Amino acid sequence: MMDPQALLAYCEAELEALVHCLRQAVEIESPSLNKPAIDRMANFCAEEFHKRGGNVRLLDHPMAGSAVLAEFWGSAAGAKPILLLGHTDTVWEVGTLASMPFDRRDDRAYGPGIFDMKSGIVCGLFALQALAAQNVAPSCPVRFFLNPDEEVSSTAFREELLAEAQRARAVLVLEPAAAMGALKTARKGVGEFQITVRGRSAHAGINPAAGVNAISELARQIPRIEKLARPKRGLTVNVDVIQGGTRVNVIPEVAVARVDVRVPTARDSNTIEARMRVLSPIHPEARLEITGGVNRPPMERKMASALFRKARELGSRMGLEVKEAATGGGSDGNFTSALGIPTLDGLGGCGDGAHARHEHVIVPELPRRAALLAALIASL
Repeated sequence: MMDPQALLAYCEAELEALVHCLRQAVEIESPSLNKPAIDRMANFCAEEFHKRGGNVRLLDHPMAGSAVLAEFWGSAAGAKPILLLGHTDTVWEVGTLASMPFDRRDDRAYGPGIFDMKSGIVCGLFALQALAAQNVAPSCPVRFFLNPDEEVSSTAFREELLAEAQRARAVLVLEPAAAMGALKTARKGVGEFQITVRGRSAHAGINPAAGVNAISELARQIPRIEKLARPKRGLTVNVDVIQGGTRVNVIPEVAVARVDVRVPTARDSNTIEARMRVLSPIHPEARLEITGGVNRPPMERKMASALFRKARELGSRMGLEVKEAATGGGSDGNFTSALGIPTLDGLGGCGDGAHARHEHVIVPELPRRAALLAALIASL
């Protein structure tokens, strides 16, 4: 029978081994677009899964790094598995360790990718180890999928990821926790649109009226675009990049804007898609080309609520207060939730500084996260 307190005691006793494993993972630099680096990280994870009795496959790709798929307790034939979901890539380029090395100071450990999300991978490993050490066998298989390109839109293995989710009873995402260690029960959908304005070039001094100024047209469109936002509802629209013009004495023929959108619900996603695509030129001779769209659907709270209640109950049995939070950032949990699969996110490390030079995790929280994950796996 599963005892949450025993799982916690085991994970706390394994703290130094957990930190050693985490250091090894951090010191394998793995930027998203560096296939050899990602493959080194994938091989490390595969070996760690093997050590813990997993049935492991590396999924190769001609351009991206390898994905890792491991299965535990696969003898529970016919039962829908639990899917643990993470990613091996980081936003940090190879060579970052020279100026930002792994460093443990007091209760914090620092390093590139340690919070987002190598601590989550390691907590997952030790959760599985704790279950085996306590002779707790989940009633269904547990599958662990590590995606190599989550930080750059999860394109290489999107189909495989979705297929894994569709056969699962629940998805537990090992992305880092929100502030104060809160689990993530809702995420906004994420989109990017590109607005290209095509005008007509002309000499700015001799005959400017013969031109159609693409930058001027784009400038007039921006207030229209910004009015599509509904910030009180959490729907945000931001023009974040503008490019246009060639020389100061040439009426610009082309101008481009890239627009970031964040949507809290599927309905908002459909609305913003429709409204962006019906933007029309103000100047009668200008043309607008609108491409892009919402590329990560929102993760709505209703898909996480039952899992969160279970996590909060298990945390209470360990003496932990488990809270929830919503976030504007996306993860692969957005995709699984949109399929209608119960999905709980933010089960990885507690800390701060994702994608920043002060990136760190709180060391004493690591065994607590591993134990909570282990208990959640055993209870589903």
